[in-house]
Amino acid sequence: MWSELFLLPFLTGLCLALVLPVLGCFLRLRDEWLAALAYAHVAAAGALLALVGGLMPALGGMAAAALAGAGKRLFARRLAGGAAFAVLLLAGWAVAVLLAANQPLAERLGHALFDGQLYFSGGAQLALVAPWTAFAGAVLLVLSRHLLLARVYPDYFRARHLRAWPVVLGFDLIAALTLALATMTMGVMGGFALIFVPAWIAFRRAAGWRRGLLLAVATGVVGYVAAFALALWLDQPFGPVLALLLIALGLVIA
Repeated sequence: MWSELFLLPFLTGLCLALVLPVLGCFLRLRDEWLAALAYAHVAAAGALLALVGGLMPALGGMAAAALAGAGKRLFARRLAGGAAFAVLLLAGWAVAVLLAANQPLAERLGHALFDGQLYFSGGAQLALVAPWTAFAGAVLLVLSRHLLLARVYPDYFRARHLRAWPVVLGFDLIAALTLALATMTMGVMGGFALIFVPAWIAFRRAAGWRRGLLLAVATGVVGYVAAFALALWLDQPFGPVLALLLIALGLVIA
């Protein structure tokens, strides 16, 4: 496991295991956990479109996710109750499946994006994921107070004559781009497992917001490390092992 072949993928996934549970807590706080699946599917479709067009899949996936995050406000105004995320999810899934079915070049990448390709991550992925994780964590720390106020006391911004949309837009972009990186590193469902389950456990068991964030990060990191080691030992795909292990933790703790 400590050879370079597996160490670089392990460190790449560990960076995501630190930030995804925190992002999941904010998404759950805002009742937007479905956004994780929506952004992931849109990123997969963007990566396949970029590959077919002769561009770098990573750039296509991040660009598509960023557009979805920035345009989410326009959809949300017309589609209430989380329908905007459902529409994005269905559209991204449909485009990705059609491209994988009709373009031989996109078929293998499509399977990798949906099944996960963490073991194939190298130095280039780590060089992209590590600084982005630090940046996303810093931005969430800066936006945290205003995101909480926007949820529990929305009149605060009106009373102070402040605009809430820059805070919300910044969070949407961070969420979309982080999910895009997670999708292209550990797959759609692997990233979603780290978004959903640790936040679910934290909201069930934590006594406060800060303790909830710590519990979510601890659950995500412990689950990730255990899943990585177990998947290598059993010679199994990483994504399904991670999902099952986190589900077992969730059922026991929550």
